[in-house]
This record gives sequence, C-alpha cells and structure tokens, in this order.
Amino acid sequence: MRGEAAAVILPRDTFACSAVAVAPALLGCVLEHDTPEGLVAVALTEVEAYHGQADPASHAYRGRTPRNAVMFGPPGHAYVYFTYGMHFCVNLVCLPEGTASAVLLRAGRVVEGEDLARARRTAPGPGGRDLARGPARLCQALAITRAQNGADVCDPASPLRVRWPGPAEAATGLPGASISHGPRVGVSAAADVPWRFWVTGDPTVSVYRAHTPRRARPKPVSARARSDGTIPL
Repeated sequence: MRGEAAAVILPRDTFACSAVAVAPALLGCVLEHDTPEGLVAVALTEVEAYHGQADPASHAYRGRTPRNAVMFGPPGHAYVYFTYGMHFCVNLVCLPEGTASAVLLRAGRVVEGEDLARARRTAPGPGGRDLARGPARLCQALAITRAQNGADVCDPASPLRVRWPGPAEAATGLPGASISHGPRVGVSAAADVPWRFWVTGDPTVSVYRAHTPRRARPKPVSARARSDGTIPL
C-alpha cells in the first residue's frame, strides 16, 4: 500500500454503530482504490445514511435480496449497486451482521491520482471540483463497479479501503462545527429525514435536489378514445 507508514485504515469497530452515527464520522476520511492502472484517493465530503429495514428509503427496507445481501453482512464492507442502467454507487455497511445499515458515499475531493481520475471521467470540466462530485462520478473516478461489491474496506491488504486523512496521531474526525446536515438527495420516501451530511462550504459537495416523480409519457393521439368511445383516424 502506498504511504503505508503514514496511513491508518479505519478499524472495523468504526462501523459498528448505525449509519446515522457513522456517516458524519466518515467526512474527511479517505477512500482509496488501488488498481493495475494506479491509485486514486478521495477525501469524503458528502455522505448519506440509510437505516435498513427501519428506513423506507433504504434498499433493505423490504428485506434481504440477492442485490442487497452485502448490506446484511458484517460491517466495514462495500455495498455497490447499479442504478438507472448506467451508474454505480458505493455504500459502506454498518452494524453487526444480520442487520442492514449503510452509508452512501455521495462526493469527495480527489487527493491522489488526479490525472488517472480525470482520464476515467467523461467531460469532467475545468479544475478538480467535479471529478468525484456525486455518487456516480465518485465511482467513475475510483473505478468502482460491482466487482468491488463486498470488498472489505477495513483490510489494509484490500485494494479498496478507507483510511484516516493523516498519521495515527491525527486519526480523528472533523469537528462538528464544520459539518452540515439536511434532507437526502432525490429520495421519494422519508424525504425530509436529515440524514445527509457534508463538509460545510466544500465546493465538491453536490447540489441538493428533491425527488421529482417521473411523468408518464402521454399516449399518442391515435390511441386515445374520443368521448363517444370511437378512436380518431
């Protein structure tokens, strides 16, 4: 592992609490992925907590499935899912095995491997603000796919791992005064629950968007019946 002398991997007991407690503690921590192409590391600036079967916005709300099985496993593992047929998102599992609490990693600041992260991102824009801004971009920058589903981020030998931002003597979280919280982004259920946490004022934090229901496409005129029950020609 690069920087092994200074890096301190988060211990598993960091994830022993519910996602609501773990989420703000992860801000400022570094998620890194070591691949054959090289290493990219991202300091986390925005996260969201999902509280399993007690949370209607959680993937685990209706119970265990093949898709969300990792959420019910031991803490400190990555739960990666595919969404909208085009994007990957990564979560970190919390609480003991058999429960399902997880933190979605929404955004971060690339602190190592920026050139590689930029090469992986399509149209990243000027500067580094948008390289890992949003959960899909974060996964693109770090080359996280379903292949990393179940990865143990507390294992120093794991290619995907989470560490404190500095040496052991500085292994503490951000002060509470530098952390903001509010509603989660784009969820339709439990939309007002303030379980999104972010580093106050950080430019890499994604823009808040409330859930917008998808509108059904109108049927073609030829398929609509007239008021008299006939179909227009």
